[in-house]
Amino acid sequence: MSTDPFGTERLRAAVLRAWADSPTRFTEDTNTENDLRVGGYRDRLFVELAQNAADAALAAGDRGTLRVSVVDGELRFANTGAPLDARGVESLASLRASGKGEETVGRFGVGFAAVLTVSAEPRIVSVTGGVAFSAERTRAEAERTGDVPVLRLPWPVADDEPPVPEGFTTEVRLPLREGVDVRALLADLKNDIGDLLLTLPWLESVEVEGGVWRRSDLGDGVVELASPGGSEHWQVHRGEVVWAVPLDGSGSPRPLGDDVLHAPTPTDDGLSLPARLIATLPIEPSRRRALPGPELTTALKNAAREYVELVCSLPGKERLALVPGAGFPRSTVDGTLREAILENLSDSPWLPAQEGDDLPGRQARVLSVDVPGLAPLLADLVPGLISLSGVDLRAVGARTLSPAEAIELLTGAQREPSWWRSLYDVLLPALEAHDLTKDDLGALPVPMSDGRTLPGVRDALLVGGSAELLELLSDVDIIGLRLVHPAAAHPLLERLGAKHAEASDLLEADALSAAVERSVEDVRSGLDGMALAGAVLRLIAEVGDEAPDWAGALALPSEDGWRRADELVLPTSPLGDIFDPEVFEEDGALSVLDEEFAEDWPVATLVAVGVLDSFAIITDDEPLEPEHGLPEEHEWWDSRERPPSRVLAVRDLDLVGDDAWPEALRLLAARPETWRALTEPGGHTGWWLARYALLDGHAPLDWRMPEASALAGLYDVVPDSGLSKEILLAAGVRTELGADAEDVEDLLDRLGDPERKVSPGLASRAHAALAEYTVDVPAPDRVRAADGSAVDARDAVVLDVPWFAAVLAPERMVVSASGAAALAELLDLPMASGLDAKVTEDGEYVPWTELSALRLAADQLGVELPEGGVLLHEALTVTFEDAEHEVAWWSDGRLHAADTPEGLGRAFAWATDRWADRHVLTALLDDPSPSALLN
Repeated sequence: MSTDPFGTERLRAAVLRAWADSPTRFTEDTNTENDLRVGGYRDRLFVELAQNAADAALAAGDRGTLRVSVVDGELRFANTGAPLDARGVESLASLRASGKGEETVGRFGVGFAAVLTVSAEPRIVSVTGGVAFSAERTRAEAERTGDVPVLRLPWPVADDEPPVPEGFTTEVRLPLREGVDVRALLADLKNDIGDLLLTLPWLESVEVEGGVWRRSDLGDGVVELASPGGSEHWQVHRGEVVWAVPLDGSGSPRPLGDDVLHAPTPTDDGLSLPARLIATLPIEPSRRRALPGPELTTALKNAAREYVELVCSLPGKERLALVPGAGFPRSTVDGTLREAILENLSDSPWLPAQEGDDLPGRQARVLSVDVPGLAPLLADLVPGLISLSGVDLRAVGARTLSPAEAIELLTGAQREPSWWRSLYDVLLPALEAHDLTKDDLGALPVPMSDGRTLPGVRDALLVGGSAELLELLSDVDIIGLRLVHPAAAHPLLERLGAKHAEASDLLEADALSAAVERSVEDVRSGLDGMALAGAVLRLIAEVGDEAPDWAGALALPSEDGWRRADELVLPTSPLGDIFDPEVFEEDGALSVLDEEFAEDWPVATLVAVGVLDSFAIITDDEPLEPEHGLPEEHEWWDSRERPPSRVLAVRDLDLVGDDAWPEALRLLAARPETWRALTEPGGHTGWWLARYALLDGHAPLDWRMPEASALAGLYDVVPDSGLSKEILLAAGVRTELGADAEDVEDLLDRLGDPERKVSPGLASRAHAALAEYTVDVPAPDRVRAADGSAVDARDAVVLDVPWFAAVLAPERMVVSASGAAALAELLDLPMASGLDAKVTEDGEYVPWTELSALRLAADQLGVELPEGGVLLHEALTVTFEDAEHEVAWWSDGRLHAADTPEGLGRAFAWATDRWADRHVLTALLDDPSPSALLN
């Protein structure tokens, strides 16, 4: 290969001759190069070398790569593409000529002077050879000092010049001037890479210090610029010029608004347009500003026409982002472009129409307020209406149309009810946002359920529900029900004055309740009640089978004519077999719902209006009076210490047949709601069943559970009826004595019944239970004595003090564990303490403290000795009813005791109020050792 493949010797000789022939030429070249270095190209090093790389790629027909590196103190730029050739070298050595082709940006033109900002000894090495420039060699060759034009004299590179890096064709090598901050230079370079990749389509990637920046065409005009820090996307239109706008993460345009003209590299001409312009335009030699003149004006107008194509490449709803905003232009170029773009947007189709092709701005009609969804509904009513709303497009000639004006066009329009609802859907937010007023919508058409479409909402009722419901309602003549078609019902109409009438609201309407209240009377007078019955039942079904209180008055067909719903029983209800047959006789309390009618409706709906499928529940969370229609409700209310805080009870218990109670109780237990009422503490249902239900002919309170053996004698075991223990207990079958005021007379009868065998302990407990109540009942003829026998009350005495037990016969004593006085009053019997009995002899008074055995016994029990003493007798006798009785102890206001452990123990126990310890005291007096307490 030639050591001077590009003929640099010839080029140098020509320049040297020129300098010699014209000494001023040297000065001109020096000044020109200095102007380029410190002026036009002072900060364009990377821009100029990148566009040279792009031109090399274009020349090779393959997208190129540029790599920037620092090697041995040199800043190097290696690129792929067409290698250096003689023409390129000639361009490099000329300050006023460029060898670039028409499609290139600036290959080896005067822009290469940008390298002088960092180096005075640049070299270009290519696979075809290399050239070097040197300020020092130029001074020596030209025999000059000071500043010299570096790029006028090329030399071949040295024979030992390293080759171009593998994979590349050309590398620019720049030994750095003293003071150049290579780190800062590389940092600035990295900031420019993205813009250059977008500007230079033939440059595909740039590598800097191991990082890679890459341009990718994703299709549909979208370009991705990837960098080590992430990636960004641009929407690009490429024609005679390039227009590009950045995209956000969702692919929507992100208007620039503050940019510069790229011609094709950045200039100093500011732009305020939403998109970037990259175009080959006439520019000043410094490449910093566009060159004014007719050629520039023509180029800018051509660019403005292509701007519309960029706009149209975006989805319709995003095109408005590219309409230039108002404001002062940032440069002459900016003003010219803005004016031309707006003119083109006025005359060229780009606005998405609701119907048909895109429209030019001058032909477009746009809603002045953005009411989402309104424009599509008005498309066939407003010619030229576009799909974009709420924007000012007067700059492009569009005419605005207020929503109120558009709504006026609806008068006389014939649409399906669903269309009207769609319209209301979009108008309501506008009303809430005060973009529309109620006056604007005063004549808004409203479709009725009968097919008419009436202007305005006056007297309209909004009904929500099924078509079946509406059909049923339309057949009912109820004054005041002017119903909006359900497919058009909407909150907007309510805001405008229509009355809201969902199914639940209709059920609260006075007109409907009044119609139901008189329905039985109306039907019996000859009116058809079927339509009203169907409408009301459907309303209740619509709200989830929850009925108002008045629904029970609804007339429904029964086996014996029309009856109130709450007087009917379903044909399939088990109540038909449980209630007394007389209930269903003509004019009876209840009747059976017509079977065919019942088959047309869900059971839950019929039950909701009061038709009985099972026992009905009455609930009142704030009861004031016993006025709920429950059997014996007043008695239950009066039996309580205080009024109930709520009423939760089963209705119609008094209708059950006498022999049907086992099945009735099973039915009550089978449903959670009736079981809750049955087990309500202190509730009416449990109270009533215990007294009035019948199990083998007797109320549950008359029986005891088998395991309640402590009640044996007073109460018999409940007969086996197949009912579970839980049901029997809930119904009131006894497990304990538990007498109350209502049971007093029954319990007295049971105690006085000689046929019953009652243990003394049970009798004592029963007497204690009776003593708790002060009731006015007839005194019994017979009472239960301490020996368990039923005796004539005339011979009985209530034992109220223990010492009389020694002189009274067991068959005369009536014993109670407590409340002897109250029991005596209830039984109208004398008390033992009122009987006449006398101690026959005075005893010897002995203080308690002098009784040593008693002191020891009291000490072991921890009992303090009381003051006073006892009258001791060798033998204590009492005269009672003309007979003497020897007793262990006695009290006649004074304590007497026989001098025995039993006598002293009882007397001391009574004196110290430790009567329950009398047997222990007796044992300790008999045996004072501690072991006596363990026996």
